[in-house]
Amino acid sequence: MPVLTLTSTVRLSTGYLMPRLGFGVYLNDDCAPACEVALKNGYRHIDSAQAYHNEEQVGRAFRESGLKREEIFITTKCLSNTGGYQAALDGVDASLKRFGLDYIDLFLIHDPYAGPQRRIDIWKALIEAKKAGKIRTIGVSNFGIRHLEELERAGLEKPSVNQLQVHPHFQQREIVEYCEKNSIFVEAYCPLIRGKLDIPVLQSIAQKHNKEGAQVLIRWSLQKGFAPLPKSNTPSRIISNTDVYDFELDEEDIAALDALEKGKDGSVTWDPVDCP
Repeated sequence: MPVLTLTSTVRLSTGYLMPRLGFGVYLNDDCAPACEVALKNGYRHIDSAQAYHNEEQVGRAFRESGLKREEIFITTKCLSNTGGYQAALDGVDASLKRFGLDYIDLFLIHDPYAGPQRRIDIWKALIEAKKAGKIRTIGVSNFGIRHLEELERAGLEKPSVNQLQVHPHFQQREIVEYCEKNSIFVEAYCPLIRGKLDIPVLQSIAQKHNKEGAQVLIRWSLQKGFAPLPKSNTPSRIISNTDVYDFELDEEDIAALDALEKGKDGSVTWDPVDCP
């Protein structure tokens, strides 16, 4: 496999490069300090959402970082039940204003809950915003195969990204396989299993590599080909979560972690992939 570094990127179907390691800001409505630490220590990808109520904080942290716009990749999302086509278009403008940006790198539909027609209406709005230059790449989050096929049947642009809850306890293999076959890149949220690191197999592998359990989980996600989105408010953890590039999990390690699959019983937080 190619050598991975903190600057490793993936080229999305739109041609734009996305940093492989992202920084999540879920449940952190005062995330500017954490984002500032992340950006200072090499993160270049921040994953936000309208529902997180922290887009303004992310934008402020970016401006205070001194980085150029092209050096940072910013993601946000809109919930599917907040309205249809026009509401989604208005939401894009509102997000841009809160971030203080001229464009958003990746914009996702946050969930598929609102049903087929509204999903399609919102997707058409994101396509329109992309054509207008307000968004560079569009994708979805928590979409199952049926939801992805629905967009294809409608003859619409294919999502470039599907952001899913993925970790050794909940690997979503069928959806991941579908995405890989259809050139839809998988981002992995909750890669640290919500901090449930007291897993004997995980701790054994961590000890073997002289690493922390969280670092092993992030490395597993990277080696599986995902873009993990770990989150933390603690500066030392934010930094240690980047210390994953001086070791490699071997086939035995990967197999042992893969064997931890528990399906929906596996530390699942929120998983609407099976909704109508």
